[in-house]
Amino acid sequence: MTVVDFQEITELVRQYVGEADGLAVELLKLGAGRNTGFWDGRWDGVFAELRALPSEARTALADALVGQYHSAEAGPVVRDNVLILLGTVEHGLPGDRLQAERLERLDELGQRNSARFNGHYLFLAEAELRAGRPLAPEVVAVFRRSALEPYCGKLLVEFAGTLTEPVLNVGEAWAEQALRDTLDDPGRRALLRHATTATATKPSRLWEQRAESLILPLGADRVRTTLLPWLTLVGRRTFALNGELLGPDGHSAYDPYNANALRGLTWILALLPAHPDTARALGALVETSLRKIPGLGPRNPKVANAATTALSRIDGEAALAELARLATRVTYKGTLKLLDTALRTRAEALGLSREEIEELAVPSYGLTGVGRAEPRLGEVTAVLEVRGTRVFLGWRNAAGKEVKSVPAAVKRDHAEELKVLKTAVKDIDKMLSAQSERLDRQFLGRRTWPYTAWRERYLDHPLVGTLARRLLWTVDGTTVGFADGELRTLTDHPVREGSEVRLWHPVSHESAQIVAWRDWLERHEITQPFKQAHREVYLLTDAERATGTYSNRFAAHVLRQHQFHSLASIRGWRNKLRLMVDDSAPPATRALPQWGLRAEYWIHGEGDEYGDDTTVSGSYLRLTTDQVRFYPIDAPKNEAHCDGGEYRMWPEAGAEPVEPVQIAEVPPLVLSEVLRDVDLFVGVASIGNDPTWQDGGPEGRFEGYWRSYGFGALGQAAETRRTLLERLVPRLAIADRCTVEGRFLHVKGERHTYKIHLGSGNILMTPNDQYLCIVPKSDAAASQTGYLPFEGDRMLAVILSKAMMLAEDTRITDPTILSQL
Repeated sequence: MTVVDFQEITELVRQYVGEADGLAVELLKLGAGRNTGFWDGRWDGVFAELRALPSEARTALADALVGQYHSAEAGPVVRDNVLILLGTVEHGLPGDRLQAERLERLDELGQRNSARFNGHYLFLAEAELRAGRPLAPEVVAVFRRSALEPYCGKLLVEFAGTLTEPVLNVGEAWAEQALRDTLDDPGRRALLRHATTATATKPSRLWEQRAESLILPLGADRVRTTLLPWLTLVGRRTFALNGELLGPDGHSAYDPYNANALRGLTWILALLPAHPDTARALGALVETSLRKIPGLGPRNPKVANAATTALSRIDGEAALAELARLATRVTYKGTLKLLDTALRTRAEALGLSREEIEELAVPSYGLTGVGRAEPRLGEVTAVLEVRGTRVFLGWRNAAGKEVKSVPAAVKRDHAEELKVLKTAVKDIDKMLSAQSERLDRQFLGRRTWPYTAWRERYLDHPLVGTLARRLLWTVDGTTVGFADGELRTLTDHPVREGSEVRLWHPVSHESAQIVAWRDWLERHEITQPFKQAHREVYLLTDAERATGTYSNRFAAHVLRQHQFHSLASIRGWRNKLRLMVDDSAPPATRALPQWGLRAEYWIHGEGDEYGDDTTVSGSYLRLTTDQVRFYPIDAPKNEAHCDGGEYRMWPEAGAEPVEPVQIAEVPPLVLSEVLRDVDLFVGVASIGNDPTWQDGGPEGRFEGYWRSYGFGALGQAAETRRTLLERLVPRLAIADRCTVEGRFLHVKGERHTYKIHLGSGNILMTPNDQYLCIVPKSDAAASQTGYLPFEGDRMLAVILSKAMMLAEDTRITDPTILSQL
């Protein structure tokens, strides 16, 4: 029969009682054989009928099934189904049929992520338990994971609930370490088991009381020093699951059963006295849990949220610092909301604004001066020094001489202090990066500071001061920078007092003054932490005045969707991934509450071939871009179909659509910063930047765009890069072989002359402008160039590294490059 009639099979069981061989054949032929191993809940009645057979009939049927297993006609599906049927009919019978074969099948099952669609494999597991043998931990893990999946069958859920050992699922490094650490310690094992019951969104008072009763006999310090090392291992698997392990670095989504335990551990840590190590570990857990897996998204937001909530409940400077740091790094909406709430709650309790609490939350990390500390460890002096956005740890011996490695006396007599110093180095590195990003976002914040408070929180702060002293500010309307121990004007006149301070932005200054400040920075050899004096300025164009309500400056580009999505999140934009489904989505938006505006970048999914133009999960690989618009911040949202079409506003019933803001009425600073963001999205995510796309991608349909972008007119960011290169090139060791001409950096090698495009980094070479494909390394740097006026322009580093290589093209050894020369 083409459709399985379960009532007919049930009748068949009754009909064939006493004819075991026939029943076995018919069951496999009519039922299992057509289901290729998939036994859904509709078979429950059949299995119940089989279990109800008299023992003599079940014995005969079991023996007949064994015969079918060994028959010449039996394939892998039939043998699989025999084991499942045998698991149910053999209950209570003497003997242990096909034991080795069952164990082999269970071993294979233990390498799977889930048994949800093969739920009746639990009959194999039950047969093992009836035989008095415990299930392998890997098999236990599969059933537990499966029971947590949506729409899992009742029998499987009930069975998984009976599996109490091991306490955690194997397969994750942290869980296996926890099992080893608690093996001979009933108190710690009980606390770990209690953590696995953390299945709610937050702990109940009853749950916390039970946790506190388990913590008390162990002691808070012992609990903390036990739990924190486990958290450092989160995210690492110990074995793959049938090719389901995702990501080239060997990381995958968390085991969902263990994830509940992780939530429980964060709840337990929140009950302990505040400690810097706890705050540091919870902050790292938030970031690890939000790390994205291709095709899946963040690993486990529930664990990230639990760790964030735990941080918010811990008092002290360290926890507050982690909350503030994470607020600059996290882009996942749910966790970001929790961070915002936590910081606002702290701010309100202290009578401060959210911005002020973030400023006050930055620790000094033991630095006694701005960017420097020199603690003594016996006769040795450690030198902790911030250089740029990195911190370095050096050493001076008793004679004051610098030494390259940690002195033996320090390792021997000051191991704990050394550990604290090394931890501070890691913490400072992370916080410097976070504070640099926070400062870069301040241009749209409309912040002003009283002079005294600003000096304390910024200029003279031991850590933030290392960034603030490399930026330009206005004090009572006068632009100043920090050099030679003082705030100074363009003429180096010192400024020692003031009333109001703002972060300087070039949009409100004349070109001559901007160039003068660039010269000032260069004269004092100040490298800014991000572009400020060299920041791109996007002024209103005649074309935008003509369109009135939108800018087409960054329309008609093709971007890699997931890279764009990530960049947008980092820059404070909200975006929804476009899927190849019948659905609509709003544009990418950035809220500008200080200005009462909302910026929109209109985008659409590109392509119509599922697989070629999408990921496995159906999200578009690429986007096409359209207009940039501005609306009042509370205007109804626009939406368009994911694959294109007109954007339309959908106001609530009875309300009228809201017109976009005239682009000429958008404040110049807002327009410039929003368009700068969009230029960044295009400059980084455009397929035109990819040197491997010279064939135009799928069916060559992007070849025209790739060439026009990869070698075409320069955007504002690339124009800024060109201006800078005109100043840098004369200082290079290869200056006699390089010239900046138009859109290109020309490099004269021994084999060819090369033209490197200043926007995309793509290369043409003589003769006939042949294309040269060089894929830059991920850590491309320009350390050989000496002084640079700002950090963070990776394309500049790529262009300079390519120039260095091509100027000495006879020394190139890479076979891929050599084959093109």
